[in-house]
Amino acid sequence: MDLSDLLGKDAVVSCLKAKSKKQAIQELSGRAAELTGLSEREIFDTLLQRERLGSTGVGHGIAIPHGKLTRLDRLMGIFAKLDKPVDFDALDDEPVDLVFLLLAPEGAGADHLKALARIARQLRDSSVTQGIRASSDAEQIFGYLTQPLASSNAA
Repeated sequence: MDLSDLLGKDAVVSCLKAKSKKQAIQELSGRAAELTGLSEREIFDTLLQRERLGSTGVGHGIAIPHGKLTRLDRLMGIFAKLDKPVDFDALDDEPVDLVFLLLAPEGAGADHLKALARIARQLRDSSVTQGIRASSDAEQIFGYLTQPLASSNAA
């Protein structure tokens, strides 16, 4: 699975202003609603329910909030680089500045898990995250997110 299958250039936000985890999720829910035609409230509530199970802040300034929606017809992602890091209750207690939102159809099953693993693998690559953090251009960020990983960095 390639991240360009999940993420369009119009789904990259290069400087999202948010003062909290909840506000970041709210802003991304709004963008997701624009791109999917689904209700912003439904998306937001689904993501908050998932966060209540445990934070999707995976460490190193990265969060991957995700949820399943009954009326969604395909996996889709939205990426945002926050203008200032926010507390996300991350596993390492570090604030988060890179957020990859993943939405999946209710019956996505293994594809949802494969997509989460692919996103995590891409964002674990330090050359990818350094490039993203150094850039303020959405198209350039999209390029970092969708570039093939070198096999030596995949571990």
